[in-house]
Amino acid sequence: MFHPLLILLIGLVTVVGMIIVLRMNAFIALITAAIFVSLLSPGPVAEKIERVARAFGNTAAGIGIVIAMAAVIGKYLMDSGAADRIVRSFLKILGEKRASVALMGSGFVLSVPVFFDTVFYLLVPLSRSLWRRTRKNYILYVTAIGAGAAITHTLVPPTPGPLVMADTLGIKIGWMIMIGALIGLPTAMVGLLVCRVMNRLMDVPMRPYSGEPEPEPLEDDQLPALWVSLLPVILPVILISANTITEMLADREHSDLVRRAVVQRQDEIFDWPDVCASLGKAAEKGPAAARRLLELLPAGVRQSLDGAAAAETNEPELQTQVQTAIYDLAAEGTLAGDEVFTSLAISDHAEKLIARGADKLSPEEVSTLDWHLLEAAFPEHIKNTSLAAVADITSILGNPNLALLLSAAIAMLTLVLQRGLTLKELAKTTETALMSGGVIILITAGGGAFGAMLRESGIESSIKQMAGSDGQGMGLLVLLLGFGVASVMKVAQGSGTVSMITTSAMMAAMGVSSSMLGCDLVYLACAIGAGSLAGSWMNDSGFWIFARMSGLTEVEALKTWTILLVILGVTALGFTLLAAWLMPLV
Repeated sequence: MFHPLLILLIGLVTVVGMIIVLRMNAFIALITAAIFVSLLSPGPVAEKIERVARAFGNTAAGIGIVIAMAAVIGKYLMDSGAADRIVRSFLKILGEKRASVALMGSGFVLSVPVFFDTVFYLLVPLSRSLWRRTRKNYILYVTAIGAGAAITHTLVPPTPGPLVMADTLGIKIGWMIMIGALIGLPTAMVGLLVCRVMNRLMDVPMRPYSGEPEPEPLEDDQLPALWVSLLPVILPVILISANTITEMLADREHSDLVRRAVVQRQDEIFDWPDVCASLGKAAEKGPAAARRLLELLPAGVRQSLDGAAAAETNEPELQTQVQTAIYDLAAEGTLAGDEVFTSLAISDHAEKLIARGADKLSPEEVSTLDWHLLEAAFPEHIKNTSLAAVADITSILGNPNLALLLSAAIAMLTLVLQRGLTLKELAKTTETALMSGGVIILITAGGGAFGAMLRESGIESSIKQMAGSDGQGMGLLVLLLGFGVASVMKVAQGSGTVSMITTSAMMAAMGVSSSMLGCDLVYLACAIGAGSLAGSWMNDSGFWIFARMSGLTEVEALKTWTILLVILGVTALGFTLLAAWLMPLV
């Protein structure tokens, strides 16, 4: 039997070796590593390959639609001129003196739904045009574009890397968007200062492309309006964030109601007449949990329910008896030790409490766990509060799949109206976008399979044994570890996305939790994203895109782009640690 840490090492060496030495596609490398890890891990031999395929499918189910829609939106924004309109509007609002701010802001916004290389291709002609007018600040313009685009590329979904990290670590996408943007904004401000310093130290002029004509920009009247151009970008952010905030408020309201029921025995959650009626029928044909609860109730209450007619279950006296008996059961923690109840489909709150272990829960937490199990037994009898009703609506509209689909529809309509495409031309454009998105889906799902197989190896228990108990108090060390591993992966194989996928998979396999960190897992994702910024050099496609499109030599790109991204990565880590300390969200 191989040790889990040795299996982890074999998996990482396989990924990096196949990408660097054998020049294999990242998808092939990740799937091969996943199969190797699965074969070396415990489990039935007949299932070792099958579970890789299952894990691949589970990851694709979580992120496939979102990545496909993001690719389509990006293509439509480019072809309709909407992306161009956003950039020109920023430049017009901020003026030529603040052109670097406008270019960085444009890269920051556009890199949320559009891939980094596409954003850079779009914006570099503007930087070249500005240099022709001013004859200065060329390095400032191109580095500002790259910095803005790189930051959101590594921190804000639905860009693939942050999206997969959220899925792998179990983070709500809305939280990833909000916290990623919160950390990204001050990082961008620091990055702009660094770009200005580099511009003063390196007076590099714009160089013409050899044998390639400069692209002719479209006239303003050929571009869509600004609000139409921005809508596909900001609509999913608004819908997803609104859903996250509403769910948070509804959860907080529900937690207050549960606490009141547990501590003060004042329940506003259940429709008690319906609960009493269900218990009255449970002896004959009720569900297993209702029958079991009836057995646990005191004999006197059980007899009252057994002999009660349907109308009598509305009697306040009977309801009070049932409530008091259930309060007593919850106070004793009876349901938490009953297999019938613990086998139910439980809430996230109950899962977290169960995962901590009954021996580590306070009496109040044991009673709270019992209450959540009671809710799992009678979900149809829970009264819907106004906030919960709103959360039901936002959960549909704010679902990332639907939000991105709505944005894609708006971007598609804009493209058709702006360019007058036929259905055949539109289909071809969409197919081109989906082909690029399909490669990203394969890579991300392959990374998900790799992470799942690492979990099968048993590395979580090994790490916890090394850390002692449940690893609490290791928050800073784990965040720094995530940053460090992502940086090493980026330097080794060049792709920031692969770095984020692999590192987050490793962290998930280690069983890193909010209790271990002392803060929400979203900060671990941001630390990994920050690490994936640092280390861009000649094995990174982004390095060559920056160098070739800017007309810089390799040495000039190393002095600007490589150093800039190291500073941005460290800065983003610093703001991540600060945010985790000031508002841990746990």
